[in-house]
Amino acid sequence: MRLRLSALAARPWLVALFIGLAAQLLFSLHIDQPGQIMFDEVHYVPAAKSLIELSGPRNTEHPLLGKELIGAGMDLLGDNPFGWRLMPTIAGTATVLGIFAFLWILMRGRMRVAVTGAVLAMLNQSLFVQARTAMLDVFLGAFLLWGMVLLLWAMRGTPWQARWRWCAGAALLGLATAVKWAAAPYIAAFGLALIVVRLRDARGTRRPIATALFSGDQPHWPGLSTLAALALLGAISILVYFATFAPTFFYLTGATDGLRGLLHLQREMYAAQTQVLPHHTYQSDWWSWPLMLRPIWFFYEWDHGAQRGVLLLGNPVIMWGGLIAVLASYILWFRTRAWRPLALALLWTFSVAIYAIIPKSLGFYYYYHLSAIFLCLVLPVTFHQFDRLRAKGWEEWYLALALVCFGYFYPILSAAPLNDTLSYTYWMWFPSWR
Repeated sequence: MRLRLSALAARPWLVALFIGLAAQLLFSLHIDQPGQIMFDEVHYVPAAKSLIELSGPRNTEHPLLGKELIGAGMDLLGDNPFGWRLMPTIAGTATVLGIFAFLWILMRGRMRVAVTGAVLAMLNQSLFVQARTAMLDVFLGAFLLWGMVLLLWAMRGTPWQARWRWCAGAALLGLATAVKWAAAPYIAAFGLALIVVRLRDARGTRRPIATALFSGDQPHWPGLSTLAALALLGAISILVYFATFAPTFFYLTGATDGLRGLLHLQREMYAAQTQVLPHHTYQSDWWSWPLMLRPIWFFYEWDHGAQRGVLLLGNPVIMWGGLIAVLASYILWFRTRAWRPLALALLWTFSVAIYAIIPKSLGFYYYYHLSAIFLCLVLPVTFHQFDRLRAKGWEEWYLALALVCFGYFYPILSAAPLNDTLSYTYWMWFPSWR
């Protein structure tokens, strides 16, 4: 593997193409199983159909973009399982490629790290299930991750390159927020990260703080002053977010009435997201998600002539191993001041801490989707720090173990035919998984 990666190191676009094709094939295989609505598709498929017909508002708890994308797939392939799940598979592939691109830029062209992260994402069972389900989180992850890629890419280059990449990243973050409001805290976090980097640069070059805030002559994000970058980040993301509500002005019933109506929609969404909901069988607390204490059965019924099931459960090798990697990243910082693992560990920690703060009465394991993706960033970078120039090949063994685990759980991730109604017990490691 090492020699092949060395030969391909100068051709990241070719490697990305192969990875993208493999991911799309993996996510698309038998997406018509199950052949009926499962779990929260019951909310989003009818809402997507309403958007196609412009019949009126439906599922007003979340913004429109995710449902618009599901509707686009239905426009292409029809109101059937292929149409419902086409766009989620593409978003899943985009997420895998986003992992590859982010690590390639962060690690300055280290193919081994980038490929390891992309393969981990493909074997991340949470992403696999979400990429085959007509729900919103897979779109949220894809847009947010590519927004991160563009903002990171903007750190280096000419002033013109920094500006357009920064603006494109801001637009993608606006699209992420237009899928679910869960993306909004990340925009604030990335703005704070910009300020921290600028202050660190000013300290390193012994320049006044005013220069860090007002000057575009900077080693990172050249040509962009801190205040201008923050203004662009906020303005572009907000404008893009509101642009996705354009279809609401053309509803046959309940059409949005100007700016006042648009703001009323936002108040409705806030009220829906903060309402107190009744107990749900699969509800769980945010602190339990990293431990995978309460996964979710998206489906477990007779379908296509067989008993089939779809369990939203992360890959234990990646999910639990990722927790060790996060801890190791913090330890690395204290010992070596390695900033890359620290930054990714902080990102994962932030992604979990959000749900300890936001005012939602119920939580579900699928809220951990972004955090699970971020573990696929933390793991390869941590491996790189420990395996640096030692050529021990730990990554390959770890990927092999993750692949074995993925294969073990595959039947209840992919709605493959099972023997009988009690077959699920074979995969239930803990009583809380039932």
